[in-house]
Amino acid sequence: MAAPRTKKSDAPSRWRVWFRRLLPLALLLIGLALGFLGPYVWVADRQVREAFGRLTWQVPTRVLAQPLELAPERAMLPEALEVELAAARYVADDQGRRPGSYLRQGERFFIATRGFTDLEGSWPAQRVEVTLGGGRVRAVRVGERAVSRVRLDPARIATLYGEKQEERRLVRLDDVPELFLTTLQAVEDRDFKHHIGIDLKGMLRAAFVNLRHGEVRQGASTLTQQLVRNLYLTREQRLGRKLREILYALIIEARFDKRTILEAYVNQVYLGQQGGQAVHGIAAAADFWFGRELEQLSEQDIALLVGMIRGPSAHDPRRRPEAALQRRNLVLRLMYDTGLINVSTLETASARPLGVVRDGSLSRNRYPAFLALVRDQLQRDYSTEALRGAGLTVLTTLSPSAQNAAETAVAGQLKTLEQKGRPPLQAALVLTDTTQGEILALVGARDPGDHGFNRALDARRQVGSLLKPFVYLLALAQPGRYALATRVDDAPITLRLPGNRSWTPENADNRSHGRVTLQEALVRSYNQATVRIGVDIGVERLARLLDVVAAINAAPHPSLLLGAVDLSPLQMTQAYQFIASGGQLQPLRAVRGVLDTRGQPLQRYDATPSPPQRGDTIAARLVSIALQEAVREGTARGLADSGLTWLSPAGKTGTSNDSRDSWFAGYTGAHLAVVWIGNDENQPTGLYGSTGAMRVWADLFRRLPNLPLKVDEDGLEWGWLDAEEFALTDAECPGAQRHVFVAGFLPEQFRNCRLARLRQWFGAGEER
Repeated sequence: MAAPRTKKSDAPSRWRVWFRRLLPLALLLIGLALGFLGPYVWVADRQVREAFGRLTWQVPTRVLAQPLELAPERAMLPEALEVELAAARYVADDQGRRPGSYLRQGERFFIATRGFTDLEGSWPAQRVEVTLGGGRVRAVRVGERAVSRVRLDPARIATLYGEKQEERRLVRLDDVPELFLTTLQAVEDRDFKHHIGIDLKGMLRAAFVNLRHGEVRQGASTLTQQLVRNLYLTREQRLGRKLREILYALIIEARFDKRTILEAYVNQVYLGQQGGQAVHGIAAAADFWFGRELEQLSEQDIALLVGMIRGPSAHDPRRRPEAALQRRNLVLRLMYDTGLINVSTLETASARPLGVVRDGSLSRNRYPAFLALVRDQLQRDYSTEALRGAGLTVLTTLSPSAQNAAETAVAGQLKTLEQKGRPPLQAALVLTDTTQGEILALVGARDPGDHGFNRALDARRQVGSLLKPFVYLLALAQPGRYALATRVDDAPITLRLPGNRSWTPENADNRSHGRVTLQEALVRSYNQATVRIGVDIGVERLARLLDVVAAINAAPHPSLLLGAVDLSPLQMTQAYQFIASGGQLQPLRAVRGVLDTRGQPLQRYDATPSPPQRGDTIAARLVSIALQEAVREGTARGLADSGLTWLSPAGKTGTSNDSRDSWFAGYTGAHLAVVWIGNDENQPTGLYGSTGAMRVWADLFRRLPNLPLKVDEDGLEWGWLDAEEFALTDAECPGAQRHVFVAGFLPEQFRNCRLARLRQWFGAGEER
């Protein structure tokens, strides 16, 4: 009877025995854990606290084209406007109401612009109605109100990344739409506001599933854990990494508040890839996928972005639209289930297409030749390292529609010219605005994507007759000695050179043309007459003029008068800018300014042309009038067949020895362009200026919105001159020619042809 009582009383004693035996082992294990884990936790806490506390990202520097300004009477074609809109990733739809979209109805456009920041400040998002007609903007309206101008947000043309190829635009939590934040938590972490960094229930559930399948099938990551994984860890599915992820998440939650964690998350989350460039942060993702700012996202846009977090590659809306659509609509359903949207919004949003722009905007360099010039002009103030990954915004002068027209003209014309059995051709082109000196387009090779040799900047080729207008510019700046009507001998001339040498230039047609006017000599590009004028005014003066207007360091050799000097297309454009702008010194610029990370102007490169001197202005106008005549009757008369006579362009052809280089420089009331065509091996091409480069110029200007050239005649006056004498006469006299002069410098003599005839009839001779 006593035995059972003894057994019952012995049961607890056995547990005590086992407890006493196991306690030292347990204490040893705890001690070992504390000994090893304690320091590890302390070190991890310190590292995470410091790293997260000073968390910074490399934000790429964006390089933007110029914003398109639309104002009444500005030159604009519907095709050019659509090119500009496409470059800025506007989407055509049936309403044109969502920012970044437009509706075209013939020559009327309804454009929903995006807000942006420029040197002048912020431009709001607004719906604009633009009416075109006759190659110009006829009206611009915002709502019911006519406005004097609007600007469209510019296209991105390049991105300067830091060490990491990460696309990112930092955003404050206050600037993130509330619907995005609530949707994010509803889909990814409903208990975010309350947990300590990990979801214990979710972890137990995931552990059960994974143990049952013998592999990792399910996770339970909170937003904090996802942030840790993106910032500090890899995505490998291993127990050690998962434990570090949990530890780091607990530390971050213990050290920082929820708003700080959430703000870090929305700036770090990975949401896509283009080549080697990763898209991080919701602001960059909104721009990359939709071409819009965060505040302009619709419910379906938000649902797509949040849905992509789970797997950006699996739900890529461009490559896998069906999977993306399914995932987006699932998120929309979750938004409805959690009360974030109503049933009407659910149905409407679910029925809409994905709405992503066709192409992302992560191209590192869409226009390599132009960007090379941008770098050159910025290097005075910024090193390459100072720009990369600095989060700056570089504002340039490039016009996407003009660049597209230039590239198309070069490629198309070179293909046509090469079909005639010529050697492989290359080309360069520089297009500017004649009033501001802004470079609107630049082509450095026939392949616009070529990152190699930039012929527009670095090729030095003989310019030939392209330099002649500057000889006449110097002559016409002396109105007491020279006028366009002044006669000069186009006859053989021999110049003595050092070393007991001589130089006898010849005309291109191997003929001399006797007494000709300055205008005729320039219009028909006579070498002998030009050399006579140049020797008279002094070759040294021509060399100094080129140095002043284009920083060209040319030796004052007599052959300089006929363009025997190697220059780049950019240098020649800078020189012609002086004439095309009416005698202003306008340094050509590719950069308008630089904005800091907050959108404030950090550097401005405003156009500050030097006030022109009166004499320079008048001489430049006279040269322009003569070059207009060169297009009508001279070496550039082939333009008459191109349909551009309505522009009244001024232009000059240039051809080097043996036709190795074909040049053309021409300008209208809006644009100046210099074109070069040649062969990289400097072989003869068989092309003259009029048969090669001028064709590219004509093709370009047929595509450009443009304005006719109307030379300002202030300071000029016209008079009728006798056919043989440098004397005024009546307009109806035989052979009388109308010429332009500097005001106050008309010939003093007058020859009356009617009185002369009367005296001849009566045998009295001529009367002067």
